[in-house]
Amino acid sequence: MTTSGVTQTRCSRWLALSQSNLKPDKKLKAVPQGTAFFSIFAAVFSGKCNMKLFNRGESPSWWVSLIPFAVLVAVLVVVIKVFGDSALDGASQVALLLATGVTVAISMIFYRVPWKEFEEGILDNIRAVGTSILILLLIGAVSGSWMVSGVVPTMIYYGTKLIIPEVFLFAACGICALISVMTGSSWTTIATVGVALVGIGTAQGYHPGWTAGAIISGAYFGDKISPLSDTTVLASSSAGTPLFTHIRSMMVTTIPSFVIAMVIFLAVSLIHEPSADTQAISLSNDLKDTFVISPWLLLVPVVTGLLIVRKVPAMLTLFVAAVLAGIVAVFVQPHIIEQIAYTGVEMDHSPAKTFTDLSFFDGFKGTFMTYYGPTAIDTGNAELNDLVSTRGMTGMMNTIFLIVASVAFGGALVGSGMLQSLTDKLTHFIRRRTTMVSATVGTGVFANMITGDQYLSIILTSSLYKKLYHEKGYEPKLLSRSVEDSATVVSVLIPWNSCGMTQATVLGVSTLTYLPYCFFNLISPVMSIIIAAIGYKIVKKSK
Repeated sequence: MTTSGVTQTRCSRWLALSQSNLKPDKKLKAVPQGTAFFSIFAAVFSGKCNMKLFNRGESPSWWVSLIPFAVLVAVLVVVIKVFGDSALDGASQVALLLATGVTVAISMIFYRVPWKEFEEGILDNIRAVGTSILILLLIGAVSGSWMVSGVVPTMIYYGTKLIIPEVFLFAACGICALISVMTGSSWTTIATVGVALVGIGTAQGYHPGWTAGAIISGAYFGDKISPLSDTTVLASSSAGTPLFTHIRSMMVTTIPSFVIAMVIFLAVSLIHEPSADTQAISLSNDLKDTFVISPWLLLVPVVTGLLIVRKVPAMLTLFVAAVLAGIVAVFVQPHIIEQIAYTGVEMDHSPAKTFTDLSFFDGFKGTFMTYYGPTAIDTGNAELNDLVSTRGMTGMMNTIFLIVASVAFGGALVGSGMLQSLTDKLTHFIRRRTTMVSATVGTGVFANMITGDQYLSIILTSSLYKKLYHEKGYEPKLLSRSVEDSATVVSVLIPWNSCGMTQATVLGVSTLTYLPYCFFNLISPVMSIIIAAIGYKIVKKSK
């Protein structure tokens, strides 16, 4: 996961614009709030809309700011009703673009915000997430090549023999937490080790939701407290908190949340009735019959781990991981590569058994298809077929579509000042520390829902509340911690958020299926509010 300072710079400029104190035209009379809504639409429908009804620089009132959200919610309700599980294939993204259009229309017609402001803001946001989009494509290539090359099947094969069912969920969460702390990336952890753990959990009879919940809980715990994590750095810098001060402050809420989650996973593992050994044995045998299983294949994840430890940029690390796996696939799994190359086409020769039996063009075609397209490998086991199928780069296109639509909506909301107006309305009710932290946590969750992007949610929440925390006399570490406890960990629980959609795609488990079992992610926001109410290790700045 990566981010860019462009996003923060742009959002800060927009926020400054939305809060600017440009004086309204003195000739204009104030429109009472109770009748303004009807006056606006009466003017529009009568064709006599006065373009000076509102002034440029004037922030929309909170009730006007709710209109795009009302439109988005209404359209999403219909979308989910009509499209069901396929809503994220494009319909939800169109709903976001429609809400963006409503935001822009209101701002341009009634507040005279020029189109250039929105265009520049949206384009800057898209540029800022460009690296993330490339990483998503590389994750698709890695997930496909690691499966076809036999790396993931090898991890599953040995994992079913080494990890005992009685502690599986506990172990899965702990393993992902450790790797995520070392790598600083929940996405990389889930796309590599997480995929293998889903297969192991399936073999041991665990519900996919439980397995995915343990994986995501561990991965996001590690991502949250790792000094290598971009979200940790972003949250601390956005709030003006030194990095390690921010990490130490997070321990107050993060450790209790993680301990509770681990206890739950251990308890469920202990009472779990493992499937018959025949199921795990059958899955292992089918894997061995389909793929060449060898501990030497684990050199690919070892090399990847070394690159991560050496702090090689995520994009380069994932690229090398995909290339290595592609080379391994050609030499070690030529029969699989040939099977993929002839997908939908009848083979006119005997199947390749060794690398020398594989023609150059078949190897080239099969490897490239592994990177960019879906693969369906016949193992003779229907359940295993679903597990080893991949979607490649094209499987990430819906997520990329979602990111583009989300940043467009987020840019329009900030540029118009609507998000600021809603937050200002909320701050009128903030009198106490607990209420302030609760509002911050709520905004972090809400921002993830409306922008569909984790990074924008972190930046917006920090920017909107930074001044309030300062005025109340609290150290910025309280703000940065509250932002991480909400904006960072909740993103993966929202189906239309880029994080939620990515992890659902990579793990092959829908967001709503794993949501109830992501205990760390669910507990963290609540723990943040509880600690605020108790006041444990919360101090005001010395004057």
